[in-house]
Amino acid sequence: MANRRETTEPAPTTLDRLRSRLRVLYLGTTPRAVRFQVVMALADLAIIIFFLLGPYFSGGRTYLIVDYIIAALIAFELAARGLLTVSFTRWLTRPMTWVDIAILATLLLPATFSNFAFLRAFRIWSLSQSKVFTLLVKRAGCGEWEDVIRACVNFLTFLFLVTGFVYTTFFYHEAGIDGFIDALYFTVATVTTTGFGDITLPGALGKLTSIVTMIFGISLFVRLAQAIVRPHKVVFPCPQCGLQRHETDAVHCKACGHVLNIPDEGS
Repeated sequence: MANRRETTEPAPTTLDRLRSRLRVLYLGTTPRAVRFQVVMALADLAIIIFFLLGPYFSGGRTYLIVDYIIAALIAFELAARGLLTVSFTRWLTRPMTWVDIAILATLLLPATFSNFAFLRAFRIWSLSQSKVFTLLVKRAGCGEWEDVIRACVNFLTFLFLVTGFVYTTFFYHEAGIDGFIDALYFTVATVTTTGFGDITLPGALGKLTSIVTMIFGISLFVRLAQAIVRPHKVVFPCPQCGLQRHETDAVHCKACGHVLNIPDEGS
C-alpha cells in the first residue's frame, strides 16, 4: 500500500485573522461593514473640518489634544491599508500613501513640518473617491448629480490646497486669521482670473504660483461647467466593448450596438 502523505493547512496566525477582519470591514458590503465605512467617512469629514478651521485656533492644549487624536486615527488607517494590500510595494508607491504620511508628520511634529500642512487638503479629495461617498450620494437621491458633486469636490480641493500653500509660504508671518484670509482671497481672485492686483505674491516663486493657479483653475472651472451642462449618464459597463457610460434610456451600446440591460436607479 502506497504511503499517503497527509496535507494539513497551517493554522491562521493572529495577523491573518486581523487582515481578514479588516478586509471584511473595509471592503465588505454587509450592514456592519457599511456602518463601519460610514463612520470612517464621517471621521474623515470631521478631520477635514478641523483642518479647515485650524488657522482660526491657537496652538492651545485642547488643539494639541485633538491634533494627536487625529494623528492616531490617520496612523491606524495607514496601518490598516498597509495590512489590506496584496503588494506592500504597490501600496507604498501610491501617492495618497505618501500624502497621508506627510499629513501624519505635520500632526506629530507641527513645528518641524508646518510648511507641508497644506497637503491636508488632499483629505477632501480622498473622501470623494471612497465607495461610501458614492453610496451616500445615491441614498440621498443625488445619483444623477454625482459627477457634479465630484467636480465641486475637486475644485474645493484645489482651492484649499493652493490657499494652504500660499498661506504657509507667503502669509504665515501675519498674526491671527488675516494671513489665511489674504491667502484665500488671493487664490479665489487668481483662480477666477479676476486679478484685482491688491494682493500679489513677491518674487519668482510668487509669479510661478500665480501662473500654475490660473492654468489649473481654468481647467477645473471648465471641468465643473461640463459636469453641470452635459446630459446625465449612468455607469454600466457594456459586456461587449466595455464602454462605461450610457444614456439613462439607452437600449443599445452606442459604440458596438450590443443590447444593454441597464437597471433602474431605484432597483
